[in-house]
Amino acid sequence: MFTGIVEEVGTVQSTSTGRLSIGASTVMDDLSVSDSISINGTCLTVTVRDDNGFSVDVVPETLRRTNLSDLTAGDSVNLERPMKADDRFGGHIVQGHVDGTGAIESIEPEGEALLVRFTANDAVMRYVVEKGFITVDGASLTVVNCDDFGFLVSIIPYTRDNTKFATWKPGDTVNLEIDVIAKYVEKLSTRS
Repeated sequence: MFTGIVEEVGTVQSTSTGRLSIGASTVMDDLSVSDSISINGTCLTVTVRDDNGFSVDVVPETLRRTNLSDLTAGDSVNLERPMKADDRFGGHIVQGHVDGTGAIESIEPEGEALLVRFTANDAVMRYVVEKGFITVDGASLTVVNCDDFGFLVSIIPYTRDNTKFATWKPGDTVNLEIDVIAKYVEKLSTRS
C-alpha cells in the first residue's frame, strides 16, 4: 500500500517490450528485487536492481490501463516505495491499482499555485467528489470541484517542484486511481 506522497522524480532509462528501466536515487535505499514500487501511481514489482536504478516488468493489462506505454527514455516519473507499517500516513490509501487514465485539459496559475483541470470517463468520475481524494500519477491530491466530465485540483509549489508535475502540459495523459473506500461503499450499498 502507498500513501500518494511522491518520494522522488525518477528518469526513464529505457523501455522495451515488457520491461521498463528507471534511474533513481532516493527510493533505492532499502529497495530490493521483488519489492513493490509505485511508478506514476502504478504498483509494479522490482525485477532488477543496481546502484543507479531498477527495472520492472510491465504486462499488457498494465499498459492498457495506464500511461506507462507512452513513456520514452528521458521522461520523468513519480516514484514512491510502499508505506511501512510504523510510518506516518501522509496522503490517503493508495493501492497502485490504476482505475483509468485522464487528460490534462488546462493549467492555470492561481497565485503561487496551479489550478489543473482533468477530464476523465464516467467510470472514474462517478467516484470523484468535491474535497475528496484522488491519485494523479501517484500523487494524493484533493479535488477542488468536479462535474460529470472532469475535476479540478490545486497544486501547491512544493508539490509542483517535487513531482513530475513541473513538466505537465495540456493534453498529457495521467494515471488516475479513485479512493478505494468509495468502491467498497458502493458495492456494499447495492447488495441485497
